[in-house]
Amino acid sequence: MKRYEVAADFTLPDQNGESFTLSAALESGPVVLFFYPAALSLGCTKESCHFRDLEREFTELGAHVVGVSLDDVAKQARFARKNSLTFPLLADVDGSVAELYGVKRALRFLNVKRTTFVIAPDRRVLDVISSEVGLNAHADRALDALRAPTAQ
Repeated sequence: MKRYEVAADFTLPDQNGESFTLSAALESGPVVLFFYPAALSLGCTKESCHFRDLEREFTELGAHVVGVSLDDVAKQARFARKNSLTFPLLADVDGSVAELYGVKRALRFLNVKRTTFVIAPDRRVLDVISSEVGLNAHADRALDALRAPTAQ
């Protein structure tokens, strides 16, 4: 998925077992969809907690933060509880959504490329942030993309 393309719609269970559908979420504002390799890992915890710490800023911009990994619902729930993450963490167990977005890898532990998609309500991809080591860059750059005049 590249900038300005139309984001693929999907439905996945969140950490509570509830269905999350991208198009339904977009009805109430932009979505910041971030893919991370493994719930409860050090790097993914740092990245997710940075999104958590900036959640008020995302909310003020009308955006929804949503995390996705290939972990199952139970592991996503433990991850959310342990780190007080209140946004949806989606369980893409078979990797089908990661594949749709072009971020799936064959590696076992690092099974997805750490990538964030900023998606406008019309499903247009406003920005793609890809960094394996700049963990705070994902949330910071997503906020920049949402504040840009082209996001309106």
